Amino acid sequence: MFEASDLNERNRRVERLWRLLFLVMTVLLIVPVVVILSVLIHKGGPVLSIDFLFTEPVQGMTAGGIFPALVGTVWLVTVALLASVPIGVAAALYLSEYAPDNWLTRAINLAIINLAGVPSIVHALFGVGAFVLFFRFGTSILAASLTLAIMTLPVVIVATRESLQAVPQAFREACWNMGATRWQTIRRVVLPNSISGILTGVILEVSRTAGETAPIMFTGAAFFLPFLPQSVYDQTMAMSLHLFVISTQVPGVPEALPFGVALVLISMVLAMNAISIAFRMHLRSKKKW
Repeated sequence: MFEASDLNERNRRVERLWRLLFLVMTVLLIVPVVVILSVLIHKGGPVLSIDFLFTEPVQGMTAGGIFPALVGTVWLVTVALLASVPIGVAAALYLSEYAPDNWLTRAINLAIINLAGVPSIVHALFGVGAFVLFFRFGTSILAASLTLAIMTLPVVIVATRESLQAVPQAFREACWNMGATRWQTIRRVVLPNSISGILTGVILEVSRTAGETAPIMFTGAAFFLPFLPQSVYDQTMAMSLHLFVISTQVPGVPEALPFGVALVLISMVLAMNAISIAFRMHLRSKKKW
């Protein structure tokens, strides 16, 4: 039998210490989330009901439900996804599969990184100038959604590029050796094997889009609008702005109401993310590598 040397024992102690440190760090990340959800459920749970979800605000937004804001948020997220995902995926495909490694490509990559760090209020002002005034969309769902799409575009591009580059180069070379064109290789091999990573970017976009307030405040979200939008050229209420308004601008709001709105907003984001994650896991299970 082999006996552990002093060096082996010391390495084991160091390994246990690092494992404990990583466990503590993980717990420190999880505990705030659990505390926030617990507070929201405790204080906002009593106001949740069918009427709360499917009626409009009344009595100056101090009572009633959140249905117009709920539907408006779905409008904003859906239109933003339809605008940003195709463009983001196409841009990532070009940068990953077609663009040469030169100063222009590096400048584009730098611009994408810088765009991801621009404050949301700056995107809001850009949305006002570009979509509300220049393109004359007015304050509408379309203007607000396009502003959100521009803001979240770097997330989609970066996630898609990382996913495309994770596909082994041998897959591409095998297709080329069989006589396939570059586009056939991308469409039949690269994209199917990277779709799960692309969905990661979509999940991050949904989370950020649903929770943003500043970009939609100036471009399409309404303070109070107790009816549903009929098209993308209408204004709409939104959950994030509604939460801000009743928390800071409306007197006499019951204490539980803002917590209930926050709980529904987080639940909606979690539900959207859960659907995307389930679909991503289904696609990953079909991978051959």
